[in-house]
Amino acid sequence: MLDPLHQFVISPLLKINAFGVDLSFTNSALAILIAFGIMGTVFIICLRKKRLVPDRPQAFIELLHILVADLIKANVGECGRRHFPFVFSIFLFVLFGNLVGLVPYVFTFTSHIIATFTVAMLVFTFITILGIALHGIQFFNLFAPRGVPKYLLPLLIPVEIISYFTRPISLSVRLFANMMAGHTMMKVFAGFVAMIGVWGVAPVMVNVVLTGFEVVVAVLQAYIFTILTCVYLNDAVHLH
Repeated sequence: MLDPLHQFVISPLLKINAFGVDLSFTNSALAILIAFGIMGTVFIICLRKKRLVPDRPQAFIELLHILVADLIKANVGECGRRHFPFVFSIFLFVLFGNLVGLVPYVFTFTSHIIATFTVAMLVFTFITILGIALHGIQFFNLFAPRGVPKYLLPLLIPVEIISYFTRPISLSVRLFANMMAGHTMMKVFAGFVAMIGVWGVAPVMVNVVLTGFEVVVAVLQAYIFTILTCVYLNDAVHLH
């Protein structure tokens, strides 16, 4: 029970097997539903009475809206506003997934590479399709920036291609590694408390500090994920 990595084990809560395919409902799926449920509840409660002069709950939602809108405007420009729903959804999914995972006994699905990689691939696929739809074959000029001497292109183009197709990996690994490392540290110090009993005041204090730090990391990682999404969106829209 003191194994710090045991908390990351995906276990089936409801076993479902359809035509040889395992479709079991797991603790990870339950955590995702909880995150969506809390997200929806927060929005419903905070926006149930829309006011011209917002109260604190409404101001909180408007702050999230303004934060993402400003990120899009700063990184993409006014033309990026049409993609606000997509970017805002990604931000909320990562943010609430990170925060819900801090609740005791709730599975942290953003600490698994398969979950973060799926979200990263969604961003990558959307941006690639958007770039091709907007620019057609000219989209591939992204791998050969203007003004670069032609003798450097044989070296630069492979580097740009590799850099482009590793974006989902960098996005997903950054998020998963930070969440996994933080939760592992919290579990380690919690184990110290369980082992030394009444003398575990110091580990308890460390865990309190780590919890506050993890809240900051959870918000910061959602912010970074959103910024990088906007940067990649800018590449697709403007081919920079």
